[in-house]
Amino acid sequence: MSVIANAKTHFKTKLTDKLEWVECPEWKTKIYFKGSATLKQTEEVIALHRENKVAEALATVLVSRALNEDGTKMFTIADKFDLMNNVDPEIITNMATHILNSEPKTEDIEKN
Repeated sequence: MSVIANAKTHFKTKLTDKLEWVECPEWKTKIYFKGSATLKQTEEVIALHRENKVAEALATVLVSRALNEDGTKMFTIADKFDLMNNVDPEIITNMATHILNSEPKTEDIEKN
């Protein structure tokens, strides 16, 4: 197998592994998510952060990564406005930060 095939297989495994979750008692739910994100998902969040659009970046994390228990998307792009303007920013920050902090760190990747 080629290196690119191995890399793709490895990443596909990470994306199909069991869902992680974080309890969100304020919303009376658990937010499920995959432990890794695609480069495309990460790119949008980084670009918003670089433009100092931190609130939008955090809302984007939830729109792109938050899932229901069955793996379906919890939010749609249309929900982004409400997340940014009509929802407690502390909860948005906490949930998005938890999702982002669950991604493997460079040190963990180097061990494998």
